[in-house]
Amino acid sequence: MNGWQLVAVGLVMLLGLLGVLIPGIPGPLIVWAGVLWWATAGRSSLAWQILIGATLVLLLGQALKWLLPARDLRAAGTPYRTLFTAGAAGIVGFFVIPVIGCPLGGVGGLYLLERDRLGSHGDAWAATRRVMRAIGLSVLVEQFACLLVVGAWAWVVLTG
Repeated sequence: MNGWQLVAVGLVMLLGLLGVLIPGIPGPLIVWAGVLWWATAGRSSLAWQILIGATLVLLLGQALKWLLPARDLRAAGTPYRTLFTAGAAGIVGFFVIPVIGCPLGGVGGLYLLERDRLGSHGDAWAATRRVMRAIGLSVLVEQFACLLVVGAWAWVVLTG
C-alpha cells in the first residue's frame, strides 16, 4: 500500500472517530471499513490479525454500548417511549435548526416529556441529567473502542 492510500485510510478512520460523536453516523463501522480496506490491500498476516482484533474490539464495544446505558436508563426509570419520542424530537430539531437543533430538540424534548411525567422541574431535570449521563457513557465506550482500533492500526503502520 502506498503513502497516499495510507493517508486515505487514515482519513476514513478519522471520519469514523468523528462519526462516533455525531448522531446518525456509524463511526465504528467506518473505522472497521478503513481497517478492512487496509488489510485487503496489504494482504499480510499482521494486517489480517489487526482486522480480526479490530472486529472483536468493535463488537465488544457495541455490546457494552448497549448494555451499560440500558442498565442506567432502567435505573433512572425513564420509559423507552419517552426516549424514542425525545429522539424523534432531536431529528425534527435537526431540520428546524440545522445541526444544533438535534441536541437541542432531543434534550429539550426529553426534559419536557419528563416534566410532564414527573410533574416538577427538579425531578424532570434530574431525570434528564441521568439519561444524558447514560448516553454519554455509551459514546465514551464507543469512542474508546474506536481509538483502540485506530491506535493499533497506526502503531503497525508507523512501526512496520
